[in-house]
Amino acid sequence: MKRVVVTGLGAVTPLGNDVNTFWEAIKNGVCGIDKVTLFDAAGYKTQIAAEVKNFDATEFIEKKEARKMDRYTQFAMVAASEAFKSAGIDMEKEDPWRVGVITGSGIGGIGTFEDQHCVLLEKGPNRVSPFFIPMMISNMGAAQIAIKFGAKGINENVTTACASSTNAIGDAFRHIQYGSNDIIVVGGAEAAVSPLAFAGFCNMKAMSTRNDDPKTASRPFDAERDGFVLGEGACFVVLEELEHAKARGANIICEMAGYGATDDAYHITSPIPGGAGGAKAMELAIKDAGVKPEDITYINAHGTSTKYNDQFETEAIKSVFGDAAYKVAVSSTKSMTGHLLGAAGGAEAIICALAIRDGYIPATINYKTPDPDCDLDIVPNEGRNQEVKYAMSNSLGFGGHNATIVMKKYEG
Repeated sequence: MKRVVVTGLGAVTPLGNDVNTFWEAIKNGVCGIDKVTLFDAAGYKTQIAAEVKNFDATEFIEKKEARKMDRYTQFAMVAASEAFKSAGIDMEKEDPWRVGVITGSGIGGIGTFEDQHCVLLEKGPNRVSPFFIPMMISNMGAAQIAIKFGAKGINENVTTACASSTNAIGDAFRHIQYGSNDIIVVGGAEAAVSPLAFAGFCNMKAMSTRNDDPKTASRPFDAERDGFVLGEGACFVVLEELEHAKARGANIICEMAGYGATDDAYHITSPIPGGAGGAKAMELAIKDAGVKPEDITYINAHGTSTKYNDQFETEAIKSVFGDAAYKVAVSSTKSMTGHLLGAAGGAEAIICALAIRDGYIPATINYKTPDPDCDLDIVPNEGRNQEVKYAMSNSLGFGGHNATIVMKKYEG
């Protein structure tokens, strides 16, 4: 099995539209949540979200082409382009059949879907855009990235709800390990802050209604948590076969070490009590990495700020780590970013990679009231400088999808 390293990063997030801005905000405990501005949310139970700010797709994509892309695809194109650039990839020197793209998107082009449904009802079927289908379908982010860069290797989209981009990263890891691709740009993109999606989540009673205090609405592991906060954006990493990266003199950020994936087979939205599915994904990833639970320095938890996710994920970590559960740092950066759905795993993979690179563990902000059911070291309110040799990221999605990756410090 070949070794796989991370050589590039790209981000469009509620905390900034490039990796450096995003990471500085994470380190400084900045919250990207505020009142919804993308539509009038006055009639909704929840009126807050973690929106991408100051984003103009035409600054990065030719205006005519941008008009043919849903917002989630625009995000994907910009984040993937930053990842390609930061990795220093010159496609003229690469075999295009060995450069792939894998995306994760749980919802895809729902904004386009809503817009064109209104056109259908108001103006009739002949006025629906001929670009409706290619703008809406969730694989189009991967396709557009491949077209831009001439990447002709593996190309697919993974849809496993909130686990989508972590599954995508795991799949890319495997393809490179097995030798079928040299480079894969992989991550997730989501733009679901739209009237219909928002109404659906509101009526599930899954989202926070702390509308009067958006900055503290996402409070993972806190006893007073009342739901997740919907976010949007795109985050990508470049995975590369180690010898290929060394041969071209690439900057190696960290190494991919392990991947595990399971399903609860329990319920369409609720995680299984006790978190057995998530626990198994963690066990598999740790075993795949060839380490022991006590070797993990930091876990970026799924940590959605919902009652059952945070409780059951805590129980899952305890079941896997045993006594070491109280020694590993466990934070949820969704307290700052909100929940990016299918893009969440991409964002959190970047955070893990940079935590390893910089020796810095980010905080869970907004922690005020301890919950005895969530009694791990959640790095409350302030991050800490600490060497991170192994970092783990968990993603747990509706439908019971569980995905875990392990990254480690690259040591040659």
